[in-house]
Amino acid sequence: MRRPPPVIRAIAFIDGQNLFGAARDAFGVRAPSFDVVALSHAVAAAQGWEVHGVRFYSGVPSANDNARLHRAWSSQLREMRAQGVHVTVRPLRHRRKRACLDDGTTATFTVLEEKGIDVRIALDIMRAVIDRACDAVVLFSQDQDFVEVAVEVRAIAQAQQRWLKIASAFPVGEGALNRRGVDRTDWLPIDRTTYEACLRRRG
Repeated sequence: MRRPPPVIRAIAFIDGQNLFGAARDAFGVRAPSFDVVALSHAVAAAQGWEVHGVRFYSGVPSANDNARLHRAWSSQLREMRAQGVHVTVRPLRHRRKRACLDDGTTATFTVLEEKGIDVRIALDIMRAVIDRACDAVVLFSQDQDFVEVAVEVRAIAQAQQRWLKIASAFPVGEGALNRRGVDRTDWLPIDRTTYEACLRRRG
């Protein structure tokens, strides 16, 4: 087993909608209130890692679709960029879905979905790992689509003959519907105390 380097450089890759959804379920938050820089540092510090970059990705609803969340996200994205966070944004698109109800009837409804975010995160993780820009990937997501990324990161670590870690960080509280991180990663649950210590500070 390879030994970790003296200083473990971590890059945080934050799936914004996934993190917000998990925090909403776990802690009952109604808007994206987290400070991504503070949260990245808190999670990394608990592992003894140093943050060497924060990258944030999210779909954002239009003002017509959800004015409150559009304002909340727009304000937070401005603050992130001012903090030096690398931000990638995609519009949320309307998509029609069907569901079979208990009585056998079918209901059709519209949801907002983001497209391309997972692919962008995966590509950026792979580039950072291949370029040896980090020793630890901290992925703020519970999306099992990232399992293949975790497998590739482990393969690259073996090919490069170096210590390399990929971890999945996610809120867990009394209302959490999902208490699993991404498979094939280390799981880093975020409790309410840690989350609330990393909220955005308003003047």
